[in-house]
Amino acid sequence: MLNLIRIIALFALLSAAISSAQAPLVEERILLTFVPNVQFAPFYVGIEEGFFADAGFDVTLEHLQEPEVLDLVAVGQANFGIVSGEQVILARSRGRDVTYIFEWFQQYPVALVHSDALELSDLEQLRGLKVGIPGRFGASYSGLTTLLSSAGLTETDIEIKEIGFNAAEVLCLGAVDAAMVYANNEPLQIRNLAAAGDCGEISDVEVVTVASQVDLVSNGLIVFRNLLDAAPESAARMAFAFKAALQSAINNPASAYLASLKYVDTLPSDESLVAELEAAAERQSEFLASNPDRAAVAESRAEMLQLLTTQIDAGVLTQFQVLLNTIGLWDADQLGVSDLASWEAMRDTLGLMGFLGDDLGDLSDAFSNEYVLDSGE
Repeated sequence: MLNLIRIIALFALLSAAISSAQAPLVEERILLTFVPNVQFAPFYVGIEEGFFADAGFDVTLEHLQEPEVLDLVAVGQANFGIVSGEQVILARSRGRDVTYIFEWFQQYPVALVHSDALELSDLEQLRGLKVGIPGRFGASYSGLTTLLSSAGLTETDIEIKEIGFNAAEVLCLGAVDAAMVYANNEPLQIRNLAAAGDCGEISDVEVVTVASQVDLVSNGLIVFRNLLDAAPESAARMAFAFKAALQSAINNPASAYLASLKYVDTLPSDESLVAELEAAAERQSEFLASNPDRAAVAESRAEMLQLLTTQIDAGVLTQFQVLLNTIGLWDADQLGVSDLASWEAMRDTLGLMGFLGDDLGDLSDAFSNEYVLDSGE
């Protein structure tokens, strides 16, 4: 952990770097997983609104598989990447020395979804039911293991069905009683199918998030370990810039969606939608000038969606709703900060899954909050 003198030095270096308009920008790749998607809006905002440039970086984004992101950052072929906390623990158990410096998702993004006709007020009632998961890997499997453990259950108490990433279709067909999904988009898909009468006997669903039961560390920014030794101010500047971009996306989702259009080819972008979002973004900017608190900003996002639904077809607004749902997973009083308890909970889950062997590993150097710099905190 950094001592007080080093923290003060980082603040000084950060301030000097940001105020130095003459310094050339440093080219940096940020490695992301999945494919370009509105859920990566903070990175698009960081580029389009100049947060990365203001911190001294010329950022390019590259999408890879999560193991590739870890491998490339671990050997210094890229300095920064986004991966899940569980993958950091697993990578470090295999000798991959990366450090997690910014928790992007403050809530674990996975949930259990089931028909509202199914009585599941207590997760112990999962006993004997068929539960769909993509496979015995990744966040969905970790999330299911955590939910079962929180209810005193194990895999043997339920019937697991490996269904790939087809939860909506399989649940609507009645092939499973419940399914593990990503909370920000799949319940919305299922509800849309149900509203259209295309989800069998299901008229609505209930969602039980993993975060409502256990706080697990989630996706965040990792750094090449040697960079922290050689140039800690670079890591601090990147964390500072990403935090500013993330806060901007949280505060003004209409603007964040518009920034995403340049990077996500599949986003709806018809003229009427863009015009309404531009108007919404301008109204939101005026509102933000009054320095509203976090609760007021959250309320303003809900009002923004309510107004847009009177102007734009619901189907066209689906990805904007996904962005709003995802913002709910990012938002927190202190952006970027993770705590030891959430890391320990994830490590314990991986231990239950048998992925760590007998030695569950030391978390003391797996993460640091010292680079989440904000003089206002």
